[in-house]
Amino acid sequence: MNSNLDKLHPYPFEKLAGLTRDIQPEPSLEPISLGIGEPKHPAPALVMDAVRNNLAGLSSYPTTKGLLSLRQAISDWATQRFSLKAGTLDPEQHILPVNGTREAIFAFTQALINPGADALVVSPNPFYQIYEGAAYLAGAKPWYLNCTRENGFIPDYDAVPAAVWENCQLLFICSPGNPTGAVHDAATLKKLITLADQYDFVLASDECYSEIYLDESHPPTGLLEVCAEIGRDDFRNCVVFHSLSKRSNLPGMRSGFIAGDAALIGPFLKYRTYHGCSMPVQHQIASTAAWQDEAHVIDNRNLYREKFTAVTDILAPVLDVVIPPASFYLWTPTPIDDERFTRGLLQSQNLTVLPGRYLSREVDGKLPGAGMYAWPWSQQWTSVLKPRAVFVVMLSHCKSGAKYVDTLWY
Repeated sequence: MNSNLDKLHPYPFEKLAGLTRDIQPEPSLEPISLGIGEPKHPAPALVMDAVRNNLAGLSSYPTTKGLLSLRQAISDWATQRFSLKAGTLDPEQHILPVNGTREAIFAFTQALINPGADALVVSPNPFYQIYEGAAYLAGAKPWYLNCTRENGFIPDYDAVPAAVWENCQLLFICSPGNPTGAVHDAATLKKLITLADQYDFVLASDECYSEIYLDESHPPTGLLEVCAEIGRDDFRNCVVFHSLSKRSNLPGMRSGFIAGDAALIGPFLKYRTYHGCSMPVQHQIASTAAWQDEAHVIDNRNLYREKFTAVTDILAPVLDVVIPPASFYLWTPTPIDDERFTRGLLQSQNLTVLPGRYLSREVDGKLPGAGMYAWPWSQQWTSVLKPRAVFVVMLSHCKSGAKYVDTLWY
């Protein structure tokens, strides 16, 4: 087997299962699962209808490049959403449909990296675990940039040593951030484009949460948007990943796209023809319908705003809550060690959460995810939590005195 497999960490949810294996949750309480950020709003009817009405596509092999109608719908959507110049995002050169961005991020890394002892893939910390696994299996090393409350959960790119940039082949950014919700502004993205040119690396922006934001008049800035602003209409050294999973509540359809520099998309298409990961035809047709409709996306954002308001009312009095500008997480500190807090919540409240430490790696003596939680407000749980007064009381004690929680649970 590939020796690089030995470098992979257990996936966070495997760690969580190991941490809580011996816990017997309180059986009288309804389970609440906040361990994974999975959308829980209904899938759009127009998408489900499109799947049902096009099941004849099961009898045909889908092409790797996908239907032109889908790529055109993606181009039209991205051009409108990110204020691109008409015709610059060519569906023939700049776009590929993918089976969810998790698959695409991993595959793109394999296609891009020239393996070697000095090859680096740079990413935020905490981070989406695929960045790390893809780096190791491509024959590169991950390099982590700490994201903390002190730096607004945006890496301090100015503090990165020149030697790191010189060996960097791929820089991942996640904006809005998973799990922090932090958004890169245009000035930071321009800085990163300059660095990519100076040191000749690829800038890959994971923008899967870009359509979930609180202020309707200020959507998160995208990398291609900044490219257009500075006249970089060939999107050189830049790619973005987008998904219908969060935007349209379609995580089970596994549908998204990669777009950007044609000099990168072309070779990646060649890789994918061997990879064998074409999107089923009926899913392509349904995805086309999703990208062409904004009404369901606006409704989706409104539902999330209602949830943020509801959970803020519940948690703000007892936790240090900062509402992020985008995504569907609250990234909040825990009153005691996050692993111990996880075990206690499950045992006493039948509430499953994921310790933040499982989403990060220690760098320079700091583990930025330690003592943190990502609470995904995608779940339909506020009506269950609000009456659970004991939980709120417990959190009140947590904020004022962690010793009480230690005594209560252990």
